[in-house]
Amino acid sequence: MAQPTSTALRYEAGDTWLSSCAPHPELVREAWEKDTLAPITSGAHWLIAEARLVYSMPALTRIPEGQRGPVLADSQGDSAWWLVPLDAAEELADVRAVSVKPPGWSLDCPPSGRMLFGHLWLNHPDGTGVLTDPAVLAAALGPGGYRFRTGVQG
Repeated sequence: MAQPTSTALRYEAGDTWLSSCAPHPELVREAWEKDTLAPITSGAHWLIAEARLVYSMPALTRIPEGQRGPVLADSQGDSAWWLVPLDAAEELADVRAVSVKPPGWSLDCPPSGRMLFGHLWLNHPDGTGVLTDPAVLAAALGPGGYRFRTGVQG
């Protein structure tokens, strides 16, 4: 029997975390086994910050990997959904490129390692529960987008 790869283990950890965010994790797993999207409701573990995919792609590259939480995209609908902390709404209120969905909003999620119905994770859930800091997201989506400093100050 083949040994699971580190990528497969990462996807499994992400799927375990993501399904645990639903009131009924077993229903999420059943949906994925049937190759369908699983609706997971926001508000218990995270909120959803929605932005156009065309704005989210450059913002994603501006945020260092360790500071990005899961980001789900709809490749057919020009939408991206960033998983952010429960207190993110106020901090993102003035960012025109993003709207924070209220608690109870349902996000149709594929499993971590697959695309289903045009939905795919641009930044996969990794099982750690890391979410995108709203200040970092605001800076990345703001005018010109924040660029993190690299190198040594001179």
